Amino acid sequence: MTAVTDEDQGNGTTETGEPEEKEEARSKDGRWDDGLIARRAAAADPRGGDSGTGHSRTDGGSTDSVGPSDLTDPSAPADSPPDEDDVRPQVEAYGPSGGPLPTRLDALRELVGLSRARLDRDTLAEAGRVLDEAAARQRLSSRHTVVAIAGATGSGKSTLFNALAGTQISDTGLRRPTTSQPIACSWTDGAAGLLDRLAIPGRLRRRPHPGPAAFDEALQGLVLVDLPDHDSAATAHRDQVDRVLALVDAVIWVVDPEKYADAALHERYLRPLAGHAEVTFVVLNQIDRLPGEAADLVLDDLRRLLDEDGMALGEHGEPGATVMSLSALTGDGVPELREMVGRFVQDRTAATRRLSADVDAAAARLRPVYVAEGRPGLGERAREEFTDRLAEAVGAAAAGQAAEREWRRNAGRACGTPWLRLWRWYESRGLPGSLDRMGQALAPPEEEPTARQRVEQAVRTVADGASAGLPAPWAQAVREAAFNGAKGLPEALDELAAKAAAGGGSAKGSGGSGRFGTASGRGPATGVALGGRPARPPRPKWWPAAVLAQVSMTLLQVFGGLWLLGQIVGVLEPGLVVPALIMLAGVVGGPLVEWSCAAAIRGPARRYGQDAERRLREAAAGCGRARVLDPVSAELARYREVRERYVAVTEFSTTGQ
Repeated sequence: MTAVTDEDQGNGTTETGEPEEKEEARSKDGRWDDGLIARRAAAADPRGGDSGTGHSRTDGGSTDSVGPSDLTDPSAPADSPPDEDDVRPQVEAYGPSGGPLPTRLDALRELVGLSRARLDRDTLAEAGRVLDEAAARQRLSSRHTVVAIAGATGSGKSTLFNALAGTQISDTGLRRPTTSQPIACSWTDGAAGLLDRLAIPGRLRRRPHPGPAAFDEALQGLVLVDLPDHDSAATAHRDQVDRVLALVDAVIWVVDPEKYADAALHERYLRPLAGHAEVTFVVLNQIDRLPGEAADLVLDDLRRLLDEDGMALGEHGEPGATVMSLSALTGDGVPELREMVGRFVQDRTAATRRLSADVDAAAARLRPVYVAEGRPGLGERAREEFTDRLAEAVGAAAAGQAAEREWRRNAGRACGTPWLRLWRWYESRGLPGSLDRMGQALAPPEEEPTARQRVEQAVRTVADGASAGLPAPWAQAVREAAFNGAKGLPEALDELAAKAAAGGGSAKGSGGSGRFGTASGRGPATGVALGGRPARPPRPKWWPAAVLAQVSMTLLQVFGGLWLLGQIVGVLEPGLVVPALIMLAGVVGGPLVEWSCAAAIRGPARRYGQDAERRLREAAAGCGRARVLDPVSAELARYREVRERYVAVTEFSTTGQ
């Protein structure tokens, strides 16, 4: 579709090229309508048909118009009908494919999107570039295969370029560097978009000279690009090579017997591009300079070096790089290379293979930030250990023991003898070491930092366990989630534990201080408030009967004592046996009732203490779960999600990376 006038610069002529967009501008009757190019195209097509494939060439001062009929067999009659197979769109963008590449690209796109909040821009830059280049390539022609010829200074790549094109297109000579800018040769029309993507100007775009090479059916769709020297002393030349190599569909590396083992070639290009072996040709040129079997020896050594670079070699029908020897100057081996390139072009899978290899390379670079060592996560054991540490930090066991003691103490007050209660009251009056004072005592000052340290240790332990084996960015995210949630955790433990002690109701403030130095409350008579005095436990139904029995024993003691006193003072008739027995029954029965009640309350008191410990433990566990475990689990779930996307990216890898 491109009408281009190419002049040989060596003859002092000029080269011009029209933009590809004008090629689609036609009149309603299907003819060109753009001035000079229209007249030339019409002159080249005497039938007056569509001249969309017209091509003008000026070589050595003579102008040849090349149209669709010129690309057919020259021996065919002029009036023969055109081959219907040649009537096809000039540009066919990639459509939906049933292969794995679209799925892998979608997975990579999702992977990048999910990772932006956790990974820095530089880490995702290569994956983003691959996605952009894949989208750009898939919008362009699928009928064309862009192959670059790259090599070192003096390797003969321009000579090979001209040999494949069948004409002198790229300058060759002793002056170095000879090629300063990429030059493209397209066998068919419709490649303007691809060449625009390579930023090759119109004056450097060529067509093969009419001849066997130009009409080779296998090369139809080939876009051959001659690159500057990759080891050029000019930095701009190396930059152009790197830029174009990142965009072409395949590469033909031309090496010579002197530089085939050059470290710059292997370390900078072949080794990093080892995963692109299926779209790589390595050609040992200038074998005409090697005597006898030296060419085979050098070729074998080249294969060895490529194997050390990690580049798979396409031998015995296996996919991999094509390695061969030839002489571009004498033409020895050039037909074989042209045949292999032709099969490669007609296969029309080079772009897909290149993009797939790019995805593999991007995935390989991202592997350290997505693949974990072992099986990180939060197991049941880690959760239980975290709950145990929080329960220990808030003193759940001590609170349960205090609740059990309070139950026993209340039972003693209700069922004990009045004389024993009187003695206990006297003992506890103003004494700082009494049981009641111990129940109401605030946490000692040295306990406050200890409790906080236990909470911090619990959070640090669970964070380290959950992030163990994770890649560094995700391990850092897990630790940050744990430590951010731990802020205010001691205060929340005090508050929620007080609510849990109140059975879910509002805790009444005690004006005291919790274990973590925060204001803590004392709940109603259903539990134990964290850091405060245990609430009064409920009484069982049989306690009134026990109290009545104890009152009866006390009344017997009082009655028997008064009877004996009346006899002593002479008010009543003497008779010591009956009042003494009554008084003895009260004296013995009172402790017996108290002992029976103590034995009866042992089980309920233990259960009450365990229940108080359980409520406090659940309060601590719920608080720790909401503030620490849930955020950590959310980060781990995010990592598992991106890990699944990464697996989808690498599932259909063609390079094993």
